[in-house]
Amino acid sequence: GKKFSRNGKNGNDPTKPIPVYTKLAYILGLRVSPSHRRMGIGLKLVRRMEEWFRENGAEYSYIATENDNQASVKLFTNKCGYSKFRAPSILVQPVFAHRVRITKRVTIIKLTPSDAESLYRRRFSTTEFFPRDIDSVLNNKLNLGTFVAVPHGTYLTESWPGSERFLANPPESWAVLSVWNCKDVFKLEVRGASRVRKGFAKTTRLVDRAVPWLNLPSVPEVFRPFGIHFLYGLGGEGPLAVKFVKALCGLAHNLAKECGCGVVATEVSTSEPLRLGIPYWKRLSCAEDLWCIKRLGEYYSDGSVGDWTKSSPGPSIFVDPREF
Repeated sequence: GKKFSRNGKNGNDPTKPIPVYTKLAYILGLRVSPSHRRMGIGLKLVRRMEEWFRENGAEYSYIATENDNQASVKLFTNKCGYSKFRAPSILVQPVFAHRVRITKRVTIIKLTPSDAESLYRRRFSTTEFFPRDIDSVLNNKLNLGTFVAVPHGTYLTESWPGSERFLANPPESWAVLSVWNCKDVFKLEVRGASRVRKGFAKTTRLVDRAVPWLNLPSVPEVFRPFGIHFLYGLGGEGPLAVKFVKALCGLAHNLAKECGCGVVATEVSTSEPLRLGIPYWKRLSCAEDLWCIKRLGEYYSDGSVGDWTKSSPGPSIFVDPREF
C-alpha cells in the first residue's frame, strides 16, 4: 500500500507517496479429494489456517483461484468472508526451438542484486503486494537476474552508473524485469492430448529446428514434465517502455531456452499498461485469475491507514515469485 507523508519526513516532497506494509498470509494450493468433497473439510482447513495466520501476526489473508471455479469462489466469498479483490492475468509464452531476435535499438544490462534492490525500492515500493524483504527475493538462488533495457548507446555494462544515479536522471524510456527459476522447484505436464495434437506439436518443433531463421512459432514439449521461468517486477517509463518490455521478454525467452524450459509465464494486472509488450499465447494463458482477500486484524504493520480490502485497484501489482 501507500500513503502520503504529513510530517515532511519524505525528503523534500511531502506529496510523494511512501510505502505502507502489512503482514499478508497466502493460502496456496487448497485441494480436497473428490471423494471427500461437500463434507465441510475445505471450510475447516481454511478456518484452521486463519487461526494459525492470526497466531503468527498476519493482518490479511488472501487466496488465488480461477475465476470460473465456482466451488472455490463460493467457499471463500460465501462461507469464509473473503471479498473479491483483484483479477490479474496470467500470461504464458511457449519457448520456441529458435532464439527470439532482440532489437539492436535496445541495450540490456544485468543488475547486481543490491543494485536491483535499490531500483525496486526507489521506484516500485508503493506498488501493491511489493514485498518488504525484496532483498531476500533478489538474493535467492532461484532468482536468475534483474535486467534493465535502455535506448542503445545510453549506457554500457561497464558504464552503468548504478540505480540511484540512473533514476536521478533516467533516459526518456526504460524498462525492467526479473527472472525466477521455477524449474528447480516444480514441473508441469499437459495430459489428455490426442495423438493428433501431439503429432502436430512435434512437427512444429521439427520444422522450427530445421529452419530457425524463419522464426516460426512452435509448440514446446509440454506433454512431458516441463519447467517454467517466471517473470516478475515488470516496470518502466516512457513512450518506448512497451517495446523495451518486449525486448526484455525476448531475452527471458532465450534464457529459458538455454535452461530447457517449456514456457515463460508472468502475472500482471489487467490494467497494466506494459502488458502490451508481453508476448503470450491466449490458449495457454488465463485472462482473469481471481484474488480474494480477508481482513484478519485491525492494524497495519506501519499503522492504521484504513481497510485494504475496500481500496480501489492500482494500475500495477508486484507478484512475489515465491507465491507463484
